[in-house]
Amino acid sequence: MYEGRERLPGETVQPATVLKSPMVLEFLGLPDPPELHESRLEQSIIDNLQNFLLELGKGFSFVSRQKHIRFDDDDFYIDLVFYNYVLKCFLLVDLKMGKLTHADIGQMDGYVRLYEDRFKIPGDNPTIGLLLCSDKSDTVAKYSILNENKRIFASKYLPNLPSEEQLRLEIARERRLIEDALRERKALTEGGQ
Repeated sequence: MYEGRERLPGETVQPATVLKSPMVLEFLGLPDPPELHESRLEQSIIDNLQNFLLELGKGFSFVSRQKHIRFDDDDFYIDLVFYNYVLKCFLLVDLKMGKLTHADIGQMDGYVRLYEDRFKIPGDNPTIGLLLCSDKSDTVAKYSILNENKRIFASKYLPNLPSEEQLRLEIARERRLIEDALRERKALTEGGQ
């Protein structure tokens, strides 16, 4: 919707059309995942901020690193905070090594709610949360608030461009997921008639 044409008056841009997934972070020169720690990934992103902003999607500007939020007697630190001038909202990024978990999703949901309450200004659209992880579990995403929530996203990052074989396998996997979803939708619509 956003790419290639102007928006109509009153037309809104959806976060999913601006955020890229997966993100190829080869330019960061990261070690293999077993040797990679969140702090190293974060430092590499900061060191290569211009390239990361371009890989992230359209309209992003950097706001903060390790944004501290105190709530009651608890301290929270959001890895990276951006503002998107196309979406007119904040984007909170939490970097995760390994597989996406329900705890990660719940933590991001809390961050988004706290940020909304403390930092969102009138006229801004709702804050978005992005969990950037090395392994995104489709099952965890399907059976969590990610499935229904339009403000929290999980995106897999790739430390290097995938090989031709990896691309072929990923395309086949995505095709199966789409075909399954279409069959499920068809069964629901035929069953409801």
